[in-house]
Amino acid sequence: MTLLTNILDYNQQFVQEQSYEEYRTTKFPDKRLVILTCMDTRLVELLPKSMNMKNGDVKIVKNAGAVVSHPFGSIMRSLLVAVYELQADEVLVIGHHDCGMSAINSDSILDKMKERGVADETLETVNYSGIDLHDWLKGFSSVQESVAHSVDMIKNHPLMDKKIPVHGLVISPETGKLDLVVEGYK
Repeated sequence: MTLLTNILDYNQQFVQEQSYEEYRTTKFPDKRLVILTCMDTRLVELLPKSMNMKNGDVKIVKNAGAVVSHPFGSIMRSLLVAVYELQADEVLVIGHHDCGMSAINSDSILDKMKERGVADETLETVNYSGIDLHDWLKGFSSVQESVAHSVDMIKNHPLMDKKIPVHGLVISPETGKLDLVVEGYK
């Protein structure tokens, strides 16, 4: 049995038993907050629980490293939609200790791409198109600096409401302890 089959079988039972009832809410965050955080598996339940958040309280946007890498990419668009369309009045950027993006090596990723069948010609075409794959795939050396950088990009985005507080925090994936990096009220 495949993973997808297991998921679909479970989902059928979930719907038949109406297990979704306890999760019903609206698309608007009750605490009027949007969080940008990392996709790390350790944070799936730990992050909201460590902040006393439940289903319906917040919008959560995730990517590798909780990084805003492009001012007009999908992450920034999601944050703007949360603010202007979905009633979020504050933004939290939450990175975490022991983040995989702090140890990422672009050469290693490119080698793994080649091992899985991505042709050298494809990589050359991407590079020729103006995308520096080494730069695009790079991580960061300090999670605090990365969080501060993302906060700065969001706060200073030309389309972001300047009255929106943008905060930066770092969470321990072991204990859930939050450390403040940037307080957006100041």
